[in-house]
Amino acid sequence: MATTDSSSTGTSASKESSGAKKTSAKKTSAKKTSAKKAPAPRKRASAPRAEADRPPNPGRIAAEAARQLVELTGKEPEGVVGLDRSDDGWKVEVEVLEVSRIPNTTDVLAMYEVEVDGKGSLQGYRRVRRYVRGVPGGD
Repeated sequence: MATTDSSSTGTSASKESSGAKKTSAKKTSAKKTSAKKAPAPRKRASAPRAEADRPPNPGRIAAEAARQLVELTGKEPEGVVGLDRSDDGWKVEVEVLEVSRIPNTTDVLAMYEVEVDGKGSLQGYRRVRRYVRGVPGGD
């Protein structure tokens, strides 16, 4: 009888020890998973470039000029139709819807010349001409 008890005790002890091993194995694998995470990528250190070093972006200059014109006149632009570099900045030609009519081929449009400095700040603007959308004009 003693042998039966010891074998059953030995079996339960081996079950307990194998259960303990499984638990520790789970903890170990969990630790390994968290240890496998790659470190965050490092950002490259670079000296900031001065504004003077960067060439102006003509698209950004034109969009900023149109936005500032809308802010002053309250009229929506149809589009930027011209962009010229000058000695002290840019001259941007913006086509604007002055009067909306039905049918839209009779809308009244206007061409504005907007002057901005090299950074895109408004220096001045003026209406160059006014015309009806559907009528061929002398461009």
